[in-house]
Amino acid sequence: MLKLKKYIFLIILLIITVLFYNYGRSVWFPYYLKMKGKETIESRVESLKDKVYSNLIPEFNRIGLDDFPYEISILAFKEERILEIYTKIKNKWELLKSYGYTNFSGELGPKLKEGDKQIPEGIYKIEYLNPNSVYYLSLKVSYPNEFDKQKAQIEGRVKLGGDIFIHGKDLTVGCIPLGDDAIEEIFILATQVQNKDINVIISPLDFRKNDNNPTIDFVDWEEELYDLIKAELKNY
Repeated sequence: MLKLKKYIFLIILLIITVLFYNYGRSVWFPYYLKMKGKETIESRVESLKDKVYSNLIPEFNRIGLDDFPYEISILAFKEERILEIYTKIKNKWELLKSYGYTNFSGELGPKLKEGDKQIPEGIYKIEYLNPNSVYYLSLKVSYPNEFDKQKAQIEGRVKLGGDIFIHGKDLTVGCIPLGDDAIEEIFILATQVQNKDINVIISPLDFRKNDNNPTIDFVDWEEELYDLIKAELKNY
């Protein structure tokens, strides 16, 4: 009986560990990175803030800012391979700056599983910043979101993957690489905004310019997804 209780305890402990690793990652992983790497968010800000501010002064002046914005949103388009940063000026979202991808993986269409090399598509948030990324600096995207999980549950899919980042360098397997200069600016912007609730919209293409949905062969719910993305893009 004692051995059985010990066995049950170990199983419960294992289940809790797995759940915490997978679903509590946004809580514990940033602290792990701080302990693992030599840099912190604060040290990156100290070394990069003045440089980034100087680089962004023309963009700030163009839209009437004299300092870092209060809030930002991130829009990423796969077909165009462009990432845009928006900020709100007088209750209207204004384009602050655009950046080109330095590489690309997968094809148009949502991410479905671990290892499919797909960049996700949907409406996400920035979960945390990594000052010690192997790709220099990175911002964690909250894939999978509730929509992703709902469709996976209906279809019986497991192991949806994760660790989707916007990062530096020019290598990627399902992430969005922008190069080191660009990621410095986005990383510092994310640290300086007062509203840390940063929206991320990843779209197969810029539906504001082309309203036609791409043909996706491997799902039958893309219209539902793209209607959600189109509605969100109308704000920008």
